[in-house]
Amino acid sequence: MIRQTLSEIGYAVLVLYGVVSLVFLLFIILPGDPAQMMVGQRSDEQTLNNIRNEYGFNEPVGIQYLMYLNDLSPISIIKENSSGFAPTPDRFKNYLSLVPLGTQTKLVLKWPYLRNSYQSKQPVNQLLSNALPQTLILALVSIAVAAILGILIGFLAAYFKGSIFDKGMVSLTALGMSLPSFFAAILMGWIFAYLLESYTHLNLTGSLYEMNPITGAQNLALHNLILPALTLSIRPLSVFIQLTRNSLLQETSSDYFVTALAKGNSKTGAMRNHALKNALNPVITVISGWFASMLAGVVFVEYIFGWKGIGQLLVNALNNYDFPIVMGCILTIAFLFLLINMAVDVIYRWLDPRIRYQSLKNK
Repeated sequence: MIRQTLSEIGYAVLVLYGVVSLVFLLFIILPGDPAQMMVGQRSDEQTLNNIRNEYGFNEPVGIQYLMYLNDLSPISIIKENSSGFAPTPDRFKNYLSLVPLGTQTKLVLKWPYLRNSYQSKQPVNQLLSNALPQTLILALVSIAVAAILGILIGFLAAYFKGSIFDKGMVSLTALGMSLPSFFAAILMGWIFAYLLESYTHLNLTGSLYEMNPITGAQNLALHNLILPALTLSIRPLSVFIQLTRNSLLQETSSDYFVTALAKGNSKTGAMRNHALKNALNPVITVISGWFASMLAGVVFVEYIFGWKGIGQLLVNALNNYDFPIVMGCILTIAFLFLLINMAVDVIYRWLDPRIRYQSLKNK
């Protein structure tokens, strides 16, 4: 168990390293002077040189790559009074000294540093810390709605196999799985926030907090969560219904289910107490994949509904060629994707005793 967990952590670190390297490569080959983008067109040469020295933009690509890894790594090297490694007010702002490596060099523990936005000059870490909670809330609510309704409807479709309800659900789920998120967002906004606005009282755009025009205070606006959450849940809901239905039908044809019925259990009780838990194994796996993909696919939905999360931040950064924000968003999404997949592996082993037994046997 411990060996497998360590193996998964090692694999995740390697994947994240590959993502970091790819993002850095894309950043390097893009045209333009990063220092010029950071300070704007109206800047003197001395300011540009200071920026290039601080971030190592005038160094060879290999040195820039090492400096970039040093910025991102939680365990980093600080060499004072050296080009690119001096602890300025923004860079390595807070750190914990671990081991001195020389008179001016030390190993420190810090938060990953994603540099500053070219446009707003704000630290990317701060921008992400403001946007990430809203994206997580939107994704969590969407996946929860899709999972709860998907398992419930899938259970009923399997129970009433061959009925009008079952056939209708199969048709609707096929339509839902083929519906693109951006089209669903436009359609949902047009129907519920435009045509039926007098009944629903929903806004086409809005985020988790709204500013009071009189007091200037930030007020919680949960009604703005309804449309983007429902839009995001359409496709995974369709997948969960189909998968739960098919998994349950497969389990109800197994020997243990027939034995449970022969012992006097009702069909409902046997499906709920015996078949459902085994049928949930592939559903849990798919839920994790959809939750991770939501963090990447939420871009269009957040942009259309004006939800101030990572998706909207990423689109605005792409429009403004704000590469540090783009890089920070991509790396954050990749890290969360790996973290979710590792968590789901643990849940999957807990749900299925056969996997736990196989892990102990291999150990």
